[in-house]
Amino acid sequence: MSGQQLEEFARRHAWRIPFDTSPRHLAGPGDARHVTHGLAAAGWKRTSDPLSPEIVLSSPDHRYRLDFVPESGTFAWWRLWVGSTDTEPGWTATFGELVPAEVLAGFTDALVAPAPTEHSSPLDVADAAGWLLDARGAASSPDAVCRLKRRSDSLPSWQVEIHDPDRGRRLWHASFDDRTPDHLVNAFLTTLVDPAPLQRGMGDRTAHHSAVQTPSPLRPEQIVEAHTDRLNSIRAKVRAARRQNSKPSTSPAAPAAARLAARR
Repeated sequence: MSGQQLEEFARRHAWRIPFDTSPRHLAGPGDARHVTHGLAAAGWKRTSDPLSPEIVLSSPDHRYRLDFVPESGTFAWWRLWVGSTDTEPGWTATFGELVPAEVLAGFTDALVAPAPTEHSSPLDVADAAGWLLDARGAASSPDAVCRLKRRSDSLPSWQVEIHDPDRGRRLWHASFDDRTPDHLVNAFLTTLVDPAPLQRGMGDRTAHHSAVQTPSPLRPEQIVEAHTDRLNSIRAKVRAARRQNSKPSTSPAAPAAARLAARR
């Protein structure tokens, strides 16, 4: 990722008056670079035509691919494809047009970070956020706009749907197939249920007119600084993980053999 790309992000946000927008699920899509810059900081490369509005990003090992197809005629604008390996199955995840970029970034940031050692269910995340759980293994947000469910019509998979508070129609979705690691679904939900508002510029599209917007105490430069700090953090974590993975394994017998040789 180049300094010019960061400068362009800064210029875009420098003149915008930020508004705190809540709840998050109705904040609208925001700036897609929250997602694409984060993956670029982790070493992902654009493999699509630079002059095309469609974006395809691929991971360094080419196992992961994220497609962003704006104005798509399908129900999903974002699609993540994960190939299988000898030890791990492949899987896919899709996200609708109005998914907030910051919420999707919570998912992609977790994708490029080491998996946590503690295990929990997406329903545990919803329960901790005060969502209402039912006997069918589903959960609804307190305002009844968000719903998390475990689909089992073919293979079990997690589905998040956000509905219009007035008409009940679906505004956007996130769908994770049955092989998606739970900790990634948890990361998406954790970012979604965070009560902190998201920042949107005046006139930015929201997912629904009932989204509440108030002038933000944050200055535009603070928003840019937070974005830059997050990218630096991703780079540092990726470098640390690479160093850890590149360390040679030492045999337990080696130190004992060395001590024996020294005594001789």
